[in-house]
Amino acid sequence: MNDMAKNLILWLVIAAVLLTVFNNFSVENAPNTMNYSQFVEQVQNQQVRSVTIDGYTINGERSDGSSFQTIRPSADDPKLMDDLLSHNVTVIGKKPEEQSIWTRLLIASFPILLILAIFMFFMRQMQGGAGGKGGPMSFGKSKAKLLSQDQIKTTFADVAGCDEAKEEVEELVDFLRDPTKFQRLGGTIPRGVLMVGPPGTGKTLLAKSIAGEAKVPFFSISGSDFVEMFVGVGASRVRDMFEQAKKQAPCIIFIDEIDAVGRSRGAGMGGGNDEREQTLNQLLVEMDGFEANEGIIVIAATNRPDVLDPALLRPGRFDRQVVVPLPDIRGREHILNVHLRKVPLADDVKPSFIARGTPGFSGADLANLVNEAALFAARRNKRLVSMEELELAKDKIMMGAERRSMVMTEKEKLNTAYHEAGHAIIGLVAPEHDPVYKVTIIPRGRALGVTMFLPEQDRYSLSRQQIISQICSLFGGRIAEEMTLGPNGVTTGASNDIKRATELAHSMVAKWGLSEEMGPIMYDEDESHQFLGGSMQGGSKLKSGETTSRLDKEVRKIIDECYAEAERILHENRDKLDAMADALMQYETIDADQLKDIMEGRTPRPPKDWDDNGTHGGSPVTGEPNKEAGASEASDVEGDEEDDDTPGRRPSDPLGGPAGS
Repeated sequence: MNDMAKNLILWLVIAAVLLTVFNNFSVENAPNTMNYSQFVEQVQNQQVRSVTIDGYTINGERSDGSSFQTIRPSADDPKLMDDLLSHNVTVIGKKPEEQSIWTRLLIASFPILLILAIFMFFMRQMQGGAGGKGGPMSFGKSKAKLLSQDQIKTTFADVAGCDEAKEEVEELVDFLRDPTKFQRLGGTIPRGVLMVGPPGTGKTLLAKSIAGEAKVPFFSISGSDFVEMFVGVGASRVRDMFEQAKKQAPCIIFIDEIDAVGRSRGAGMGGGNDEREQTLNQLLVEMDGFEANEGIIVIAATNRPDVLDPALLRPGRFDRQVVVPLPDIRGREHILNVHLRKVPLADDVKPSFIARGTPGFSGADLANLVNEAALFAARRNKRLVSMEELELAKDKIMMGAERRSMVMTEKEKLNTAYHEAGHAIIGLVAPEHDPVYKVTIIPRGRALGVTMFLPEQDRYSLSRQQIISQICSLFGGRIAEEMTLGPNGVTTGASNDIKRATELAHSMVAKWGLSEEMGPIMYDEDESHQFLGGSMQGGSKLKSGETTSRLDKEVRKIIDECYAEAERILHENRDKLDAMADALMQYETIDADQLKDIMEGRTPRPPKDWDDNGTHGGSPVTGEPNKEAGASEASDVEGDEEDDDTPGRRPSDPLGGPAGS
C-alpha cells in the first residue's frame, strides 16, 4: 500500500469521526419538535408568536418564549398563511441559498474527477507504487538499488588484505572528490573498473568502500537483474539505470556478477541468447556511445573474466582491471584483525599464528572462521574467545566437523590409523614435501581420517621434486594397508589417492613439460573455452595414437617409480609406522610435536588437551604452530573419505591450496 492510499484512508476515517461528532451535537441542540397538527392547533389557540419558514421546515417561537420546529407536509395547505396572519403570528421568510458557480462546477465535475483519480490510482499501482518498481508495468524499469552517501558507512579502513587493489581504486575517489585536478591536465578517469578475483575476496566490499570514501550515491545491481523472459526488457533497464545515474552524477554504478549479462555474443553451442545480447549491446552503448556519461563510473565484479565479451573489456568501457586475489599471510592477518574487533578476545589470541595456519583462505573464509570460534565459545559458556576456539574453528573449516558419534570397529580404526600414518611418514621423510601439521583418525565431514600438511612459506609453483614427493605420499596410505593387511586386505580407501596421483602424473607429462621422454610440449586439449564458441576438438588433433600410447607409458613409469619409492620409505620406517598407528589408536589425534617424538624414536607425549583421567577432551590445540611442523602458508589435507559408492580420499589442490571439505 503506497502513501496515496494510506492518506485516502486516513482522511476517510477523520471525516467519519467528524460527521459522527457533528450529528451528536446537532441532536443535542435541536429545538423541540412537534407534528404539523399540533402546530396548527397552537396557532389557532394564539400560542405562537412568530415563525420562520424555510422550505418544508418551520421554526417558530411560542408566546412563552420557547422554540419549536415542525415539518410541513408535501401537500399544499393554502389556509396556512391565512391562519398565521389572522392569529397575529409574525411570518418571516428565509431567502434560499444560492450556490456559487464554482460550487456547481465542482459538483458537476466530481464524478469525472473521481473516475480519473481511481484510474490514476490503479495505473500507479500497476507501475509499482510510489517507487515505480515491482508492478506488472515496471519490467522496463531499472532494479538498481540506490544507496545515498549517508547510508554507506564502509570505508577503506574496513577493507584489508588487498592493498594493491585499494591503491588502484584510490584515484577514483580522488576524481570523484575533485575532478578538476585531473581535467586541467587533460586526463580522464576510467569509465569502468572491472574487479576480478575468486569468490569471497571482497570485491563488493571494495566497491562499496569507494562510494563510502567518495561520499557519492551508489547504485547496486546484479547482472541477472537485467535479463528477463521478455525481449528488450534488459536493454530498457540498462537505459533506465543510466538515466537515473545521470540525475545523481557524480555517482557509482556497481554491477555484481557481470558475467551473467556480459558473456561473449554469439558464443556457445546452439547459438546465443538474443535477449542477453541486446542487453549487452545497450550496456556497451551506454558506457561508450555517442552520448557521454560524465561523472558516472561503472564498477563490475566477476570471477569469470575469461567469458566476457572483448568489446566490454576494451579501453573506453572497462579501462582498468583490478585483480582482487586471495590474501597472503600479511593480508590474512589484517583481515583477521578487522573481524576480531567485533568479538571479545582472550589475551592468548595471536592473529599472526592463525594467519600462518590458514593458507588459501579468502576474506569470507576468515570471517566464517571468527564466527565459528565465537559459536564454539558460546557453547562452552565462555565470555571471551580464546586461541583454543579459533584453532577448533580452523580445523572444522579445513578438515570438516568431528563425527565422534560415528561407530567404527576396532579393525576399521586400526586400518585407518595405519593408512594415515603411511601418509604422514612419507610426508616427513620425502624430500621437499610439505611438513605434517596434524594427523587424526576422528571422522570429519565425509573423511574417516585426515592427514594435514602445511607448507613453510607462500608458494605459487611446484618443482618436479615436490610433485614427485606429493605422489609418493598419496600412495603411502595404500602401501601401509598392504604391509599390514596383505595384498588381499587392501581396502578401497585409497581410491581418491590413486585418482589424484594419476592426475598429477598426467599433468607432469601432458601439461607441465616435466617428462624427459615427452619433452616440453602441451599435449592436453584446452577445455576452458569449449562452451564459449571454441573448437570442440581442442588440442586433441595434436595427438596421434602413438603419442597417446607414449603418454600412457610415461605416466605409468612415473607412478611405478613413486610407488616403489614410497614402499621403500615405509619399509625402512616400519617401526615408526607401528608406533604412529599405536599413538593414533590411543590419542585419536596427534600433532607436530608428537610426530617429532615418534620419528626420533621417543614415546609421544600426551596431547595438551588430554586430562589426568586419560580421556580426550577435543582436538589438540597449540597456541603457536610448531616451526618444524611448518604450520604456515598453504595446506594439503589427506583423508580416508567415505563416498557414496566406495571409500576414497579427501581431495586437495595440487598447488597447495586448502583442501575442500
